[in-house]
Amino acid sequence: MPKITFMLKDGTEKVVDAPVGLSLMEVAVKNNITAIEGACGGSLACATCHLYVRPDFWDVCLPDGTRSDDEEDMLDLGFDIRKTSRLCCQIMVDDKLDGLVVAVPGTKTGW
Repeated sequence: MPKITFMLKDGTEKVVDAPVGLSLMEVAVKNNITAIEGACGGSLACATCHLYVRPDFWDVCLPDGTRSDDEEDMLDLGFDIRKTSRLCCQIMVDDKLDGLVVAVPGTKTGW
């Protein structure tokens, strides 16, 4: 099972086991990452699951290199949007994500 590290605003990190086949948003909610709300349940209708993907995993989390128009539209509703911003409801867990590091908005990362 892939291990995912969530960097939190208070500077702590939470490493979780992420079942293959779930979205990263579902993993965050199930593991009480309170900064990831997932208000729309993953239907791409809000931006409450916005996070930052560490750059060395960008290609794994977005193999074609571009976010969908719908994801871009929802990110426009978020705050502190960066080049590495994603809606984690759009990232499906697979074995290639083992070791992924993501950060919730408000976390000081430098990326």
